Amino acid sequence: MSAAEITYVEELKRKLIHLSSLWMVFAVVLIPSRPVAAGLFAFLLVATLIAEHAYACNWPVLAPLYGFFFGRMLRKKPEPGAWIVSGGSYVLMAALLVTVLYEREAAGGAMTVMLTGDAAAALIGRRFGRHKAPNNKSWEGVAAFLIFGGAALGIYLALTGAGVALYLGGAIALLPACAAELFEKQLHIDDNFSIPVIVGAGLQLALLLSRADGITA
Repeated sequence: MSAAEITYVEELKRKLIHLSSLWMVFAVVLIPSRPVAAGLFAFLLVATLIAEHAYACNWPVLAPLYGFFFGRMLRKKPEPGAWIVSGGSYVLMAALLVTVLYEREAAGGAMTVMLTGDAAAALIGRRFGRHKAPNNKSWEGVAAFLIFGGAALGIYLALTGAGVALYLGGAIALLPACAAELFEKQLHIDDNFSIPVIVGAGLQLALLLSRADGITA
């Protein structure tokens, strides 16, 4: 949704990696044990943080490997010895948290919206953004987030056999999730983290309310 410091080609690579993380949705939904799924995300989070720190510290082997694949995608060069917390780390943090907090239907939907909506917003906003939104973002990017994130969530809910309550809950949750991305700077929370937490909360609430009212979720 916003102009970035890196080139559009590097942004495209970043978002393709973003979309490749849709495997997390399958992991959330298909792994029978939530503790096992959470353990997988926790392991990958620790490994990613270590790899990013290795890059900042210029460790042998790990630093050149990380730099070759991801170095040019970082929005700014890390300080020597710093702990880098990249977008990928926040994605894994979000996957871990939503898996722990929410039921699998809600957690999977939350990750679906973030991974697709955020990618669409960044790519379409940078290429076609003409109407400025707050924080140097574009209304075209905002629209892309809502359209693509909403469409992906609808497909996910249809494939998982969700009832009308989850569609309504997801549609309502899209608006504050979009606001969290638009005002990321003011919130001081990475949108890769805030979006899944917000959407997951909306879907989880829809699940609970539908059961209380006897509606098929």
